[in-house]
Amino acid sequence: MVVRREATILHVDMDAFFASVEVLLDPSLKGKPVIVGGAGNRGVVASCSYEARAYGIRSAMPSVRARRLCPHAVFVPGRHDVYADYSRRIHDVFNSFTPLVEGISLDEAFLDVAGAQRLFGPAPGIARTIRAGLHDELGLWSSVGVATSKFVAKLASEAAKPAASFTGPVAGAGVEVVAPGEELAFLHPLPVEALWGVGPATLGRLARFGISTVGDLAAMPEATLVGALGEAVGHHLHELAWARDDRAVEPQRRVKSISHEETYAHDKHELEDLRVEAVRMADAVATRLREAGLAGRTVTVKVRFHDFRTITRSRTLPSPVDTAPAIARSAGELLDEVDISGGVRLLGVGTSGLVDAVARQLTLDDALPDEVAPEWDDASRAVDEVRRRFGAGAVGPATALGRGGLRVKRRGDQQWGPEER
Repeated sequence: MVVRREATILHVDMDAFFASVEVLLDPSLKGKPVIVGGAGNRGVVASCSYEARAYGIRSAMPSVRARRLCPHAVFVPGRHDVYADYSRRIHDVFNSFTPLVEGISLDEAFLDVAGAQRLFGPAPGIARTIRAGLHDELGLWSSVGVATSKFVAKLASEAAKPAASFTGPVAGAGVEVVAPGEELAFLHPLPVEALWGVGPATLGRLARFGISTVGDLAAMPEATLVGALGEAVGHHLHELAWARDDRAVEPQRRVKSISHEETYAHDKHELEDLRVEAVRMADAVATRLREAGLAGRTVTVKVRFHDFRTITRSRTLPSPVDTAPAIARSAGELLDEVDISGGVRLLGVGTSGLVDAVARQLTLDDALPDEVAPEWDDASRAVDEVRRRFGAGAVGPATALGRGGLRVKRRGDQQWGPEER
């Protein structure tokens, strides 16, 4: 006898989150095609209102193309700190129903409400209550999918979304429920690109087999898929096409890496300029590491050249680090190995191989006198305290001091493209 799981997995996705927050904070934007992102020639669209979507504008689209599609669109720079604050408030609502909340991004999360039904009722009712609560408390709309698995719940939330129009969003279902036993009836008519892992290249290969829907894919023997796409991808897509997804909601997903990157309005050709940028990013990465109580074993730099060619260079250190000087030193040494003569349009600095900061082991460098190897832990803690009291721009690396003051790198700065200078 097969025991069928209950539909108790929710996927909650905020509707046009960044754009909706901007309209909420500036009501004069209501009804206009609003684009959140970089407005410059190298900018990209982070989010847009449903009025803008009616013109064919989508997230991750180059801003130049978006402006061609809708010349009268209103561009608004992204504000990561504001969206993060709203995200925390959104998660407070989620956590009031269940502790099993797995955040995927600032504006979406999976919830397992199996244990909450005795207190709050059936899962579909919980979904509707959460959606109404988010709107009542924050003034923001969301779409919710309810299903037996994370995969189907995510597709269900997409089906519940509003439709775009030139006059604003056309209300969708708001909450879409895929009951146990109805997964395949819901899934198989969908276009095959709805499946996780089907990008343009995979879509092209599947098209050669006459596959256009998930049902078409499900009808193909797994061995044929594996032969066409490889063992991992073929098996993965075959499982999804039959709605097989046993992943549990994971409330505390461990961070695997922390990084910052920046696209420049004009290519940088001088190594010293990039070293200064690396110091700014190392400072920001180190701050986030300490806030999370983590340290990183591997330092990585990412470089995108003028022709969009992108490389990464990494170095694994003898012991984990969480201070800006240590990260900046490694990043600078990695940059020394890169030929930047053609011009650099993007630079990134990051750490991975993260461990709890308390797990750091002393090295010989730590035992050297202060005049040889300065002890940066106390200084870093002092910097953290000053920033907590007076703001992020109160203190920072001396190399980040320019004509406009201290250029401290903040999370989300120029995330969607540089300002034109």
